[in-house]
Amino acid sequence: MTGGLSRALPGLAGTPAAGRTLVMGVVNVTPDSFSDGGRWLDVDTAVAHGLALVDDGADLVDVGGESTRPGADRVDVGTELARVVPVVRALADAGVAVSVDTMRAEVAEQALTAGAALVNDVSGGRADPAMLPLVADAGVPVVIMHWRAHAAAMQQADHTTYRDVVTDVRDELSAQVDAAVAAGVPTDRIVVDPGLGFSKTGAQNWEVLARLEAFTDLGLPLLLAASRKRFLGELLAVDGELRPTDEREDASAAVTTLAAAAGAWAVRVHAARPSADAVRVVARRATVSGRLEGAG
Repeated sequence: MTGGLSRALPGLAGTPAAGRTLVMGVVNVTPDSFSDGGRWLDVDTAVAHGLALVDDGADLVDVGGESTRPGADRVDVGTELARVVPVVRALADAGVAVSVDTMRAEVAEQALTAGAALVNDVSGGRADPAMLPLVADAGVPVVIMHWRAHAAAMQQADHTTYRDVVTDVRDELSAQVDAAVAAGVPTDRIVVDPGLGFSKTGAQNWEVLARLEAFTDLGLPLLLAASRKRFLGELLAVDGELRPTDEREDASAAVTTLAAAAGAWAVRVHAARPSADAVRVVARRATVSGRLEGAG
């Protein structure tokens, strides 16, 4: 394997710490992602976009070849591999820390061989029973996201019903983490993600954001992915018309600020520069605040 922890990811065990929240830039090599589907479908264009995200301040780049927007149908494994692996290889060869966004162990394995350093599985290992053993054997970090169903069904009422959304999501996420540990993944290689927009209504997303401490209290690195999502478009709607996806950047950066202030390990975003600026502001404030408290 040519990838793995040789491409160090700050903030996880065995890797250097960044001292601030990281920025994970998104490269959707898909025709149908909710925000930028089709813009980066060509390999060369996708690679150029990934490099541009790094230039704009992204610490790592998350490459995915299957849309998980609400209602999306799955693609076959051959299509996903053809989309993802060449982009991962080119970015890794350019020295970029790459995350592969996939629910399939076969795609994860080939992406890791191509140089990916982290697996971001939105199903948290539930979609493919081979995923967690693969990650354990590879010795790479994995993002475990809260997940109840594939995109085609995840927003149906039976998947968005909770007694208390934060408590239930935390408990279900903890169970997914336990499954990863049982498969041999060390806790110091696990990142958790509460899954904003996945089997959650807009109102439920806001409840999760309002109580991020419930997830940081799990004691594991936290990834938050709110960028350009529908609940932000609903918040900014005018006369019932959603704010267009590419006009939600200011709101996305505001969520990045909230996440960084709450101690998130990373934020996953479509535009790197606004969030890269935001996490640095939060980090500087924390440094100055700590120095002043120490002087007092």
